[in-house]
Amino acid sequence: MSTPRSRKSNGSQDVDPTPALGKTIQRLRKAYNMSLGELSEQSGVAKSIISQIERNETNPTLSTVYRLSRALDTSIDEVLKADSGAVFLEHQAKSAVPILESQDGLCRLAITGPLSLVDLTQWYDFQAKPNGLLESDPHPPGTVEHLYMIKGEVEITVGEEVKVAKTGEAIRYRGDLPHKIRNVGGTDAQANMVLMLRQLNPAT
Repeated sequence: MSTPRSRKSNGSQDVDPTPALGKTIQRLRKAYNMSLGELSEQSGVAKSIISQIERNETNPTLSTVYRLSRALDTSIDEVLKADSGAVFLEHQAKSAVPILESQDGLCRLAITGPLSLVDLTQWYDFQAKPNGLLESDPHPPGTVEHLYMIKGEVEITVGEEVKVAKTGEAIRYRGDLPHKIRNVGGTDAQANMVLMLRQLNPAT
């Protein structure tokens, strides 16, 4: 990992913030739809400190900037850049997007979300050939799976219950139970799939 300019051996030194530092932290936080409390929880930095940083009212330590950078899935260099004009945070080439396949080889999942957030949110591009079957073991308790059908028709089985979703429809279901998705149409099926981990109270 590269380090910012004027580095000293003391990792707790104050960082001389650029005018863009607070705006950059706020922009990244909002891009991930995170509240101040959520960023505080994930980074270990006090909510009040983050608020002061975003308003450029305090000089954060290098350690604080590092923890915020990690929580926001970026680097210290990016956070400390004086140029605040960059709006593209990441661009993966087609060959760099991870692809998963079902056991029958008829379904594929392109991992379209950042791997650094898989413990919280996972999102995929799901595609299935006719009769393709994607079987999944239960995810962590409280997980909710969201599916929006771009084209085709699939049958979703969760536990002992079955639902059908068609083009243009959205369906949400418990992902902490055994579940499977089968393409029951005569053409290829495609859907956006998002997993929100620990969204439900496990007791529900």
